[in-house]
Amino acid sequence: MEQFGIINFPVFLLAGILLNLTPGSDTIYIVTRSLASGTRAGILSALGISTGAVIHTIGAACGLSVILMHSATAFLLVKYIGAGYLIYLGIRALMTSTALPVPQGGKNRRTDYRGMYLSGVLTNVLNPKVALFFLAFLPQFVIPSHSHTAISFLILGATFITTGTIWCLCLAVFASLLTGKILQKRWYSSLLQKISGGVFIGLGVHLALSKR
Repeated sequence: MEQFGIINFPVFLLAGILLNLTPGSDTIYIVTRSLASGTRAGILSALGISTGAVIHTIGAACGLSVILMHSATAFLLVKYIGAGYLIYLGIRALMTSTALPVPQGGKNRRTDYRGMYLSGVLTNVLNPKVALFFLAFLPQFVIPSHSHTAISFLILGATFITTGTIWCLCLAVFASLLTGKILQKRWYSSLLQKISGGVFIGLGVHLALSKR
């Protein structure tokens, strides 16, 4: 991989897989969506988060992560927007009195599923810690003197996103399978929705209080 300006690629691959397996806010988000709304919701949330990671990778290649690291104002702005969005999702879930519908597909569900995908994208994109992670992790495996370091970043980012997406999709499927029958009962469905709301609010508060 040195022809692409990348060193120690096997080490990067192993480290990336281990990092993806480590539970974090994305893991909680995907599992919560799967538990509350079923397999398709979890899968679309996982794909949304992966899309957000693609945006962060492109941003790192173009220097956006450098701006976030050196600008306290930019970091705070993105952080609070992301935290506010998570808290909004949580409050909306808590204020909904009806039980969660059992995923059935069809035209009436398309808009909701599209919204879940976009929520995953925004949740990841508006988390500045993800951008800073890409800046801190990826350069360790890039040859500084390489003439096209942007390509090196993109290859490493694509590798990390691929392994992460596979893991997230597995999480979404297994989490929903464990609760597929529970969703048939309105009482449990409503409880899961309230728990989801609490989790989203907790993630938002945690992001808002995180230090630069």
